[in-house]
Amino acid sequence: MKAAPNIGIINAMVRITCGLTSLTWATSKLSRRPWRSSYMVVAMMGAMKVGEGIVRYCPVTDFLQNQQTQHKED
Repeated sequence: MKAAPNIGIINAMVRITCGLTSLTWATSKLSRRPWRSSYMVVAMMGAMKVGEGIVRYCPVTDFLQNQQTQHKED
């Protein structure tokens, strides 16, 4: 599977910024209340957004684009 970039530069920068912000927020909250699993989920989602921004590939966007293409062919 070849993962070609499917998001633009501005979208990637927004994903990196929002991902780092949420990752920082969740990490600071997690350091005070480590028993709360919701902070860990937010941290993982933030890390995922940072990764998507760096690679410039979003699997959800790819899936939706493929669904639209298949729907138009039918």
